[in-house]
Amino acid sequence: MTKEELAERIRAASYLEGEFTLRSGRKSSFYVDKYLFETQPDILAEVGRRLAEKVDRHTTRIAGAELGGVALAAATALAAGLPFLIVRNAKKDYGTSKQFEGRLGRGDQVLLVEDIATTGGQVLEAAKTLTDAGAAVQRIVAVVDRLEGASDNITEAGFIFEALLNARDLRLPTTGQ
Repeated sequence: MTKEELAERIRAASYLEGEFTLRSGRKSSFYVDKYLFETQPDILAEVGRRLAEKVDRHTTRIAGAELGGVALAAATALAAGLPFLIVRNAKKDYGTSKQFEGRLGRGDQVLLVEDIATTGGQVLEAAKTLTDAGAAVQRIVAVVDRLEGASDNITEAGFIFEALLNARDLRLPTTGQ
């Protein structure tokens, strides 16, 4: 699947118009529903393969924040042959009471995957959880960058940011208003 074909598949599967409130609290006239594209086997397999291309020889783990990053991290881990972690939005207060699931050691080199990057808030929280646990986040790679500030926010926080696709690739409106 070419980049253009992937962009069209994601748009066809997940682009919605209406009134939406984004995680950042901003209002938008459109929404890219990550669950609609992540649950399509052909799209998920291709995205996992492309994210796995971002793994280098130092990468020891793949991570994704719940809930949208879980399928992406699993698909990437399968394509790369590496273990993955699930970063929780909040530390659970039962069982092992962990902020993440899976094994993570001090010094692990992590590729952190994200579904849709708008401001980067959730993925930055996940990156902090991983670095607080002693890992190094090598880079953060989103499937789609809405081009609404995530790249600047993530790089200003000291992380390398990349996206497989952006708002232009998906032919998204230029503003979320």
